[in-house]
Order: sequence, then C-alpha cells, then structure tokens
Amino acid sequence: MVETGAGPMPAYTETLPRSAESARRARRLVRLALNVWGLTGVQDTAELVVSELLTNAVLHARRDQARVTVVRLGEGRVRVAVVDLSKDCPAPRAAGGGAESGRGLGIVEELSGGRWGVDPLPWGKRVWATLGPEVEPGE
Repeated sequence: MVETGAGPMPAYTETLPRSAESARRARRLVRLALNVWGLTGVQDTAELVVSELLTNAVLHARRDQARVTVVRLGEGRVRVAVVDLSKDCPAPRAAGGGAESGRGLGIVEELSGGRWGVDPLPWGKRVWATLGPEVEPGE
C-alpha cells in the first residue's frame, strides 16, 4: 500500500540498479501488477511509459539506483513512477530527426494525455504518469 491524497492505494515497488537492463525488470513489475489487478487494457502503454521514465533516470541521474512504483488508483487507472536521487527536473525537448534520444518525455506526454509530472523530494525527485481513463470532475 502507498499513501496518496486519496488514502492508501495498492502498489508494487522495486529498487533497481541504474542500468539499461533495468528497463526490462521495470516492465515486468508493471506487467505483474496490472495482471494481478486485471488492468491489462493499459499494460502496453504502462510498460512503454515506465521504460521511458526509467531510461531518463539511467541517462541523467547520478546515483546507482532508481525506484519504480506502480500504484492502482481505481476505475482502471494506474500511476507509474520512477524515483531517482537527482534533483534535476526533466523537461521535454525537441529531438532532431536523426537523434537517438530526446523523445522520451514527449512519448510520456502523449501516452498519458498530459497527466504526468515531477514531484521534488528532499533527496531527489519522482517522475510519474497516470494512465487509464480520465476521471470527470466531481467523480
């Protein structure tokens, strides 16, 4: 369980080495959580988003590990997040046509419908994205 503004929510979390190989383990964690919760409709999207968020941490953070969390928000929605120990906040940037990087946050923006953000933490930051159906105001 993870405490959120809406109270405790079911969650899966794992601390991973800050290496390219950890993206596979992060996708596996997301797949496990979504299968358990019966939320396979957002599985492909969530796996891609967590890969992009973790890849950003691998490329830009300065410490040896990152923490991946998948939180069930209810009504078919989940939040995937990556915490690293860098206080540098990511910002979307334009990638040139032949560039091999620079598209990750644009992908996260598109797949989450703009429902992503960065939470500064005393020791670093949490970059997260909410996936699944949008909640209407008042729900």
